[in-house]
Amino acid sequence: MKLYIKYMVSLRCKLFVKHELERLGLNYKNIELGMIELKEDISESQKQEFKLNLAKSGLKLMDDKKRILIDKIKNVIIEMIHYSDETPKVNYSDFIAEKLNYDYTYLSNLFSEVKGITIQHFIIKHKIERAKELILYNELNLTEIAYKLNYSSVSHLSNQFKKVTGHTPSYYKKIGQKRKSNLENL
Repeated sequence: MKLYIKYMVSLRCKLFVKHELERLGLNYKNIELGMIELKEDISESQKQEFKLNLAKSGLKLMDDKKRILIDKIKNVIIEMIHYSDETPKVNYSDFIAEKLNYDYTYLSNLFSEVKGITIQHFIIKHKIERAKELILYNELNLTEIAYKLNYSSVSHLSNQFKKVTGHTPSYYKKIGQKRKSNLENL
């Protein structure tokens, strides 16, 4: 039996869900971002208790099939951009369609209808958030960040970064270093 959980987007969330499953005595096969696979069916009372405990920590057990699919799309994108060191060998649309086993046009239309933005825009927002993290870590230069995030060039990354944030990556880096030094001087 598979259960889908909204807002389960980090390793900390996975650990919390694992703890809750164990606390309720529920055996699971697999825990992924946004989804758990149980070894057996769950009783209605266990499901309600699990649902309440998830809600206390900001997670939500999902029932609506369209919302579940939207969350699957989001989780594939988040996993791909934030937690994978390898960029897909195919373009993002093919990767998402293949991973979820749906036609990309269907996924794209559904995502836009429910979320109000395109999948591509969602990907760009997450790539820029990841770029911000990598810039602040100061372990990679812009060329390496552009490569890691599958940009064709540093200028492509810089243009998208400025479009989304209103600042250049170098300005963002400067602000980050300034904040860091201000915090250290407190």
